[in-house]
Amino acid sequence: MSWFLKGMKQYADFSGRARRQEYWMFNLFSILFGFIFYSVILISLIIDSMGLGIIGIILAGIYYLAIFIPSLAVTVRRLHDMGRSGWWYFISFVPFAGGIILLVFCCLDSENGNNQWGSNPKNSDSMIEAI
Repeated sequence: MSWFLKGMKQYADFSGRARRQEYWMFNLFSILFGFIFYSVILISLIIDSMGLGIIGIILAGIYYLAIFIPSLAVTVRRLHDMGRSGWWYFISFVPFAGGIILLVFCCLDSENGNNQWGSNPKNSDSMIEAI
């Protein structure tokens, strides 16, 4: 949960680097919260409470609008961690292959050492834990 909150605190921070753990934990909690919203919608439609279903749809829409920029920012920081420009995000708009390529990029390990977007957060975190 702390990784999700870290991503939300860095709401529109497109600079720096993000480890794989930060990226995947942020996305995991985003999906879990989205699943909760859709479960409320589904349950309300099953029990035929249209008012609750509409409220659930509105809340889910607000949630996804609120999570869009932080999700984009953490993806760009993840690309930076591998030494790639954030512009690589737009490869996801290429039908079929684009999303797969971005997924593969996000699974790759960090670039060792410093790069133009900062120091390796993997090394920084381990140094802090050692102290």
